[in-house]
Amino acid sequence: MGVSNNITSVLNFIALLASIPIIASGIWLASKTDNECIHSFRWPVSVLGILILLVSLVGFVGAYWNKQGILGFYLCCMAILIGILLFVLVFAFVVTRPDGSYVVPGRGYKESRIDGFSSWLRNHVTVYGSWEKIRACLAGSDVCIKLTQDFITADQFFKSHISPLQSGCCKPPSSCGYNYVNPTLWVNNANPMADTDCNMWSNDQSQLCYNCNACKAGLLGNLRREWRRANFILILALLLLIFVYLIACTAFNNAQTQHLFQCYKRGWV
Repeated sequence: MGVSNNITSVLNFIALLASIPIIASGIWLASKTDNECIHSFRWPVSVLGILILLVSLVGFVGAYWNKQGILGFYLCCMAILIGILLFVLVFAFVVTRPDGSYVVPGRGYKESRIDGFSSWLRNHVTVYGSWEKIRACLAGSDVCIKLTQDFITADQFFKSHISPLQSGCCKPPSSCGYNYVNPTLWVNNANPMADTDCNMWSNDQSQLCYNCNACKAGLLGNLRREWRRANFILILALLLLIFVYLIACTAFNNAQTQHLFQCYKRGWV
C-alpha cells in the first residue's frame, strides 16, 4: 500500500504540473483583444485548469496521508474534469474547423468572408451576441493603432502578415480599390459596388471598418487561429492527464486489494 500511495502521490504531482499549461493557455487566450471583447470566451479554459490543479492537490494529500476516501473523491472528480476537457477540445475543433479566409493577390495578409466560418461561431458572435458592444470594445483597443506604429509605406504594409482582425477591421476590403495613405487611412473608393463593406469604410479612427462584415469575419478568423493554437497544448495536457489517471486508478485498486488481503489475513473479513 505504501508503494501504491507513493506512486499515486507522484502521479498527482505530475497531474498538477499538467494543469499549468492549461491555465497558461487560458490566460493567453484571455489576453487577446478578440477574447477580451467576447467575455464568454475568456476564462473557461483557465477555470478548468485551476480546477484540475486543485483536484490534483486533493489527490496528492489523500495519497501522501493514505486517505482512501479522499483518493476515491479525487478519482471521481478528475474523471469528470478530464471528460469536460475532452468535450471542450472536440467542440472547439468542430466549430473552428471551417476557415473563411482567402488569399488576396499581391498581399502578404489574407482577408475573410463571414459565411466561411461555422454557423455556431458566426451566430454566437454576430447574432446572439451584441455586436455593438463588441464593436465598441474593438474600437477602444489598440488593435489598429499598432498598425500605424509598425508600417509606413504601402509596400511594407501590403507585404505584411497582419492578423485577420486587423485585416478585417482596420482597412477596407482590397476589392473596393481604395488607395493607401497609411494603414488606417484610405481614399478614393474605385469599386463601390464590389462589396457591401466598400461604402461602410470610414477614415474616422473611431469608425474605420468596425461596422463591416469583414470586421466580424476578421474577429472570427482571430478566434479560430488562437483556439486552434491553444488546442495543440491542451491535447498534449489531456493525453498526459489520461495517462496519469489510468495509472492512478490501477495504483488505487492495488492498494484497495492489498488492504482487503491484509484484513482477511488478520481475520477482520
